[in-house]
Amino acid sequence: MNPAAPSRRTALGLVASLAAAAALPLRAADAWPTRTVRIIVPFAPGGGSDLSARALGELLGPRLGQQVIVENKPGAGSAVGTMAAAQSKDGHTLLMASNSMIINAALNPQIGYEPQRDFEAVGMVSAQPLVLVVPATSAVKSIPELIAAAKTEPGRLTAGNSGNGTLAHLTSELFAGQTDIQITPVPYKGESALLPEMISGLVAFGFLNLPSVAPHVKSGRLRALAVSSPQPVADLPGVPTLRSLGYPMLEVQGWAALLAPRGTLPADGLARLEELLMQLLGSETVKTRFAASRVVPVAMDRAATAQFLQAEAARYRAVIKSRGIKAE
Repeated sequence: MNPAAPSRRTALGLVASLAAAAALPLRAADAWPTRTVRIIVPFAPGGGSDLSARALGELLGPRLGQQVIVENKPGAGSAVGTMAAAQSKDGHTLLMASNSMIINAALNPQIGYEPQRDFEAVGMVSAQPLVLVVPATSAVKSIPELIAAAKTEPGRLTAGNSGNGTLAHLTSELFAGQTDIQITPVPYKGESALLPEMISGLVAFGFLNLPSVAPHVKSGRLRALAVSSPQPVADLPGVPTLRSLGYPMLEVQGWAALLAPRGTLPADGLARLEELLMQLLGSETVKTRFAASRVVPVAMDRAATAQFLQAEAARYRAVIKSRGIKAE
């Protein structure tokens, strides 16, 4: 035997080691994601959910090793995009969900998807308060004065909202129920249609999104009575929270959460995505980007997000039932 020649056992070991080394890149390449990841935003470009999705997608892509694209699928109050995500089984589709996903399902059980059944949480992403506003010309300068005005002439107080079944609509109904007043909801086709009539005094009050109303409050065309966030809003100094005024049940925010169609992502991929999302939401980069669109990052993990969504569904079902709200 040539002492320089490797033994059969050594040769076999060498082959096994080389095979194992060769297999490592293959396993890494097979790890999720293996191709472009799509985040469906069920609204037109430009809103809070869309801006949050685009900021995160840009940052997630390099960390995942794959491109992350945002696809806008607006329609039917977010139902079109939500259904598209629910029906996607490619394992690389996510949904940037919002309150409307839960509200639509509560209003219409036949809508075609069920949030808890068809989706699993990756994590909460952002939150944005509503602002209770009245026209600057209104004599009402506080919540007690608004309630008193409503009780003086029950049903005459008009509450403008961005459409039947929207968060703004349900929040005004929740406010009426919590304060024991009668109101007349006035739906519009979005906030852009509502704002001019709110400013002109054609509607008495409304709960509107912070980015929409902040410029008008600052210019003096609208008066902010309260915000629905847990903490005061820097954009509106001196405006109290509804919680601080004694209405904790009116702590309602427009939120965005990243979800995956249930059972389509591998467990390790879902865990990895959750971890990256939590890291990004705690970064100064994301805080700065979100601040530009007046949303606040909310780093809430999968388990907490799932519990939150269940609580939201129960709250919306309760207000829809108690106030007799019907889908249109």
